[in-house]
Amino acid sequence: MFVDERTKRVLLLMSPATYRAGAFVKAAQQLGLEAVIGLDLPQTLAELWHVPLGLDFADITTSLQTIVEQAREEAFAAILSVDDSATELAAYANLALGLANNSPQASEAARDKLLMRQLMSAGGAPCPIFRSFWLHEDPEWIAGQVSYPCVLKPRRLSGSRGVIRADNPVEFLAAFERLKRLLLSDGASEHDTSILVEDFIPGFEVALEGLLTDGQLKVLTLFDKPDPLDGPFFEETIYVTPSRLPEVVQQSIAECVSTAAAALGLRTGPIHAELRVNEQGPWMLEMAGRSIGGLCSTILEFGSGMCLEELILRHAIGEEVATLEREEQAAGVMMIPIPGAGILKGVHGIEEALAVPLITGVEITAKLNNQLVPLPEGASYLGFIFARGATPVEVEAAIRQSHQRLRFEIRRSIPLLNTGGIR
Repeated sequence: MFVDERTKRVLLLMSPATYRAGAFVKAAQQLGLEAVIGLDLPQTLAELWHVPLGLDFADITTSLQTIVEQAREEAFAAILSVDDSATELAAYANLALGLANNSPQASEAARDKLLMRQLMSAGGAPCPIFRSFWLHEDPEWIAGQVSYPCVLKPRRLSGSRGVIRADNPVEFLAAFERLKRLLLSDGASEHDTSILVEDFIPGFEVALEGLLTDGQLKVLTLFDKPDPLDGPFFEETIYVTPSRLPEVVQQSIAECVSTAAAALGLRTGPIHAELRVNEQGPWMLEMAGRSIGGLCSTILEFGSGMCLEELILRHAIGEEVATLEREEQAAGVMMIPIPGAGILKGVHGIEEALAVPLITGVEITAKLNNQLVPLPEGASYLGFIFARGATPVEVEAAIRQSHQRLRFEIRRSIPLLNTGGIR
C-alpha cells in the first residue's frame, strides 16, 4: 500500500532525551510526510511545555485511546517508536488502526531480556545459559547457584545500563547489590522485580542492522566492534562497517538473527541485533525492534544517498524502496565513553580531532556543567566521532587518533550510587 495525500501523516513516538528526533523529522520532511511527535510526558507537563501530543508510555491503555482519537481527526500512515521507550505502545496502536505492525507480544519480547532469552532458546537461536532471580532473594544463595564467569542484567533497562560481569561469588555479591540499588533508585519494587543472570560468552562482538518485511530479513549492514567487550561493564565504543569477518561467518550471523527474530515473533520494520562470535559460531545477545541508537545512523547511506531514517519511513508507509544496498565506502562511529563521574567543565581539542584525515564529524552531546554518570548506572555518552574512508582499518585508525586529541575537563564528584567494590 502506498500512502495517498489524505494519509501522509506519521506518528513518531519518542522519549524527551532521545538523540533520534532530528533525523526522523528531517527524513519525514524530505518525503513530504507530516511528522507528529508523541512525547513521553505527563499531560500536565505536556501542557506546560506546549507539547501538542504528550503521552504516558507506561500507561498503554490511556495513551492508546489518545492516539486512536488523534487518528480519527486525521489518519496516520504509520506509527513508529524512535527508540526503545514506546515499541510496545507503537505495536498496540498500529494493531488498533490496522497498520503494518509487530504484535504487542513480540514487541514486549524485544524489550524484556528474560522473555527474549526464553523465546530465543525455545526457537533455536544460540544464546547463553540463563536463569532469573528476584531482588528480594538471598544474594549469597544465588551466588552459589550460578556458573562463573556470569553476567547480571536488568530485564528492561536499555543498552548496557546495569549490565555487570562477575567472575566469582565475591564479585557477584557486589554486582548484585549494585544492580539492586540502581533498580530501586529507578522505582522498581524489590518484591516484584527480577534480574537475569547468564553465562558470559567470550568472543568478538558485532551488531547487525536489518529490516524485516513479512518476516523476511534484509541485512542493511553488519558492524564490527573492534574494542574488546569483556567487562566488568560493557560500554560500547567503536562501530565499523563493512565487517571484516569472512563472508561465511557473516552469513551465519544473518541466519542466527533471522532465527532469533522469528522466535520473538518480529515480522516487520527495523531491528538492531547484538551478537558474539567465537569458534562455535554466532551467539545472540540482544535484539531490539528499532534501528540503531544514538547518532550512529549518521554514517549509514543507502542507494543514492538515502539515510537510514528515510529508508525506515518509506518501508513503514508501504512504499517500494528501489535499493537497500549500503554505499561501498567504509564508515565508522565512536560513542565517546565517560571516563568517570563528575561535572563536565570543558571540552578541548575538537578542532584538532576534526583535522584528522577521514574524520567527518565530532559532536559533543554532553552539556557543560552537567553531571556525568558512567556505566553501569549511566545511560549516555560524551558524544560521537564519525569517519569515512576506503577501508575499515583506516576508518578505525582515524577514529582512535581523533579521540586521542580530545580532552575532557571533569570535576570529580561523589558517585551517585555506591560502587559496591566494583571499579
